Amino acid sequence: IQKRWRGYYVRKYIHNYYALKKYLEAVSMNNEFVRNELQQYTEMKENEEKRKDLEKKEKEKQYQARKMHYLLSTEQIAGIYNSPFRKSQDPMELLLRKSKPLSHKRQQMKSPFTSELYDWPTCRRPPTFSTIEPLPPIGRQKPQGPFRDTAEVLRQRYKPLEPTLRVAASINSPLEKAREEMKMEEWRNRVHDNEFLPFSSCRKNEKYDPSICRSGKYGQETYGIKHFREVQPKKWVAGK
Repeated sequence: IQKRWRGYYVRKYIHNYYALKKYLEAVSMNNEFVRNELQQYTEMKENEEKRKDLEKKEKEKQYQARKMHYLLSTEQIAGIYNSPFRKSQDPMELLLRKSKPLSHKRQQMKSPFTSELYDWPTCRRPPTFSTIEPLPPIGRQKPQGPFRDTAEVLRQRYKPLEPTLRVAASINSPLEKAREEMKMEEWRNRVHDNEFLPFSSCRKNEKYDPSICRSGKYGQETYGIKHFREVQPKKWVAGK
């Protein structure tokens, strides 16, 4: 009776089968809506990536066409993309006709003294001045007046440094420098502080203690002096 009553009570008041079924249907509908939204977003991203790739490839083609504009066909000579064996013209040939050639930028001429004086403010490297005389200007007349030659003026201006004896000499005196060298040499050659004494002078007053193996009441053994292997002829089986 209790089992039947519990089953009836749970089905009637606690567990509603139709409400649960309605909830599951709503969850499935929501999942389907989210899946559709995600699918549309993924397709939109893929289309955008494809469009970007196509634009990038198109820009690369246009750049290559502008770079290889000299391969365009002329009235006298056909280009490499305009083969006479093709029935229709190559698309690269049409692209070359539409595109414009690249403009060549003029390289700026650097002064011969710019690279030499670049590291002067930071003193990262010693200054090295150019000793080569520059070429005279073309088609330019010398200014009237008592002016020296331009090459001579530049040579005087950028001549190498010649320091005086006071600048070139060391700050320390020769005596102090020699003392420092002697101290460094002594410190380098010293192995230990204790004076090394040879064996003859160090142990000449000590008494010699013979070892147990070399001396005994039966006399000194010959092992190690005459032979290094024990030989017992009485135990030999044969004569050799």
